Amino acid sequence: MKTIDISKDKFPVNGICTAPNTMLKCVSEVVNMSQYDINLFHKVYREISEELGVEAALTLHQMFKGTQVNFPVRFLDSKCVKKMIIQEYNGRNIKALAKKYDYSEKSVRRMIRESTEKEHEKINQKRKKDKNE
Repeated sequence: MKTIDISKDKFPVNGICTAPNTMLKCVSEVVNMSQYDINLFHKVYREISEELGVEAALTLHQMFKGTQVNFPVRFLDSKCVKKMIIQEYNGRNIKALAKKYDYSEKSVRRMIRESTEKEHEKINQKRKKDKNE
């Protein structure tokens, strides 16, 4: 039987607990249960508890209970990465950018091409606007 121990005073400020009452109730109940056996936890929360600690599992439970959560494969936002790739592109570093941001060279080329096409469209629209004035 695997037992765990968590700090009951995780949120102290000058001896006063700042955790919400609902969290305290949940923490209290889980602390009582978890003192006996971590196998009482649902598989997902057991895995989180083993990797990150019971408090992290409790926080995730409070934040997302009842909802289906999907974690994207990529940690960084693709729009932000695209902007960084375009800013860092120097005409010869596609392979390095692909490696740095964990994208294929084909994807990096596509991002650069799309950006270039958008820039050309903006320039052409401005020229047409200037002609009409």
